[in-house]
Amino acid sequence: MIHGDDRSLQAVRARAYALAETGQFDNSNAVQQALIAEGWSNAGRALGSDYARQAIGERCRAAAKAH
Repeated sequence: MIHGDDRSLQAVRARAYALAETGQFDNSNAVQQALIAEGWSNAGRALGSDYARQAIGERCRAAAKAH
């Protein structure tokens, strides 16, 4: 069960990175809300670490500069 859970969290993080790279979101909180709206019930857990939030925030900022 732990391996399935890990894959599930990895899938949420991958989707979060993809959303962040669209340039439509200002920060990790906005990305998390979008994930929840898409039905990712484990979004909060997947993005619970400071590292994940920082990485998503950086991608949001980079995408905003690129667009």
